[in-house]
Amino acid sequence: MTDLRDRVARELERTRLRSATLTEAVDDGDLVRQHSPLMSPLVWDLAHIGNQEELWLVRDVGGRDPVRADIDHLYDAFKHARKDRPALPLLGPAEARAYVATVRDKALDVLTRVRLEGRRLTADAFAFGMIVQHEQQHDETMLATHQLRAGEPVLSAPPPPPSTVDVRGEVLVPGGPFTMGTSTEAWALDNERPAHTVDVPAFFIDAAPVTNAQYAAFLDHAGAEFQATPPLHWSSDPGGWLATEFGRTAPIVPDAPVVHVSFHQARAYAAWAGRRLPTEAEWEKAARWDPATGRSRRYPWGDEDPGPQHANLGQRHLAPAPVGAYPAGASPLGVHQLIGDVWEWVDSDFTGYPGFTAFPYREYSEVFFGPEYKVLRGGSFGTDAAACRGTFRNWDYPIRRQIFSGFRTARDARPSELA
Repeated sequence: MTDLRDRVARELERTRLRSATLTEAVDDGDLVRQHSPLMSPLVWDLAHIGNQEELWLVRDVGGRDPVRADIDHLYDAFKHARKDRPALPLLGPAEARAYVATVRDKALDVLTRVRLEGRRLTADAFAFGMIVQHEQQHDETMLATHQLRAGEPVLSAPPPPPSTVDVRGEVLVPGGPFTMGTSTEAWALDNERPAHTVDVPAFFIDAAPVTNAQYAAFLDHAGAEFQATPPLHWSSDPGGWLATEFGRTAPIVPDAPVVHVSFHQARAYAAWAGRRLPTEAEWEKAARWDPATGRSRRYPWGDEDPGPQHANLGQRHLAPAPVGAYPAGASPLGVHQLIGDVWEWVDSDFTGYPGFTAFPYREYSEVFFGPEYKVLRGGSFGTDAAACRGTFRNWDYPIRRQIFSGFRTARDARPSELA
């Protein structure tokens, strides 16, 4: 258990350093300001991170007295819409930082004492893994807030690696059953469970996400029939399309995956191209199924955790990498960049798998099930490896564009192509 406790402590610390980077990059005025009605003030996200950690690790797992029970209602995401949060009596920047530090000290003390077995919430340190993932998800949300923020750039990172292999065209994924979801991944969340068999007919899927150049061609040539609209943060220029990334405006990178498109925009492009979006089952089969063994891997490249050679994750860069930048991360069938770079819209409603059980609370997944939400898969350059797996599921309203969302297209396989 010592190794597991050490791993959890490292993940908590690594994640908190990212939260600090995102909140200390701006002054207190920017922390309390609402940069878009779609997003919370950054200071709300920071204190909410601490409040969730207090609720689950300090009070529930640790059985300790509350640190600040009086603020629970302020940081309950279901009680207050994002647009209304600036009007709440929120903790100020200094108070929020002191609060999350106090909570963290208590959570680390709980980690040294609690049994990491027996109870489902604590077995394999699940509750701690859940909190790591929750904080990383909010870090990505805060990164999206930074993208919406006006003013001088405050974040920096090296550019993503260049393309090293030529990736184009489509890949045939043979028909047949595969195992979707997981029953064994220790920190997998409830909507990823349980593992179940899905029979998927043969289909073709793009070897890479749709690029800026491909989407620009759609804008330039689609016509009114397809209602082509530019991604969020794009602007037209006599010399071509420009994109603004974290306060810096420059010409689009032609071979990088397009980002900040809605589900509706993705589906319109697919229709214009004579194709469609993949279903969620198709996307996961392309990402996880190994034709040599018939088993489903944790990731396209295998079962090992993501490394910098596999995928553009964890805010190491502040943009998607060009297509062909991560050949080591390709699937056995030759599908590239399924993990990282951009969340990929799929044409499936967000629902529970057969045998789904809400755990440890309905509000994580179950209350969102239904046709209102569409699924996104694979993570983005702003997603941390701790919150991204071949089974990980994200969801949002189909109109959303402020998230780091892109897509790839698919089509049915014709009988003549299977002979």
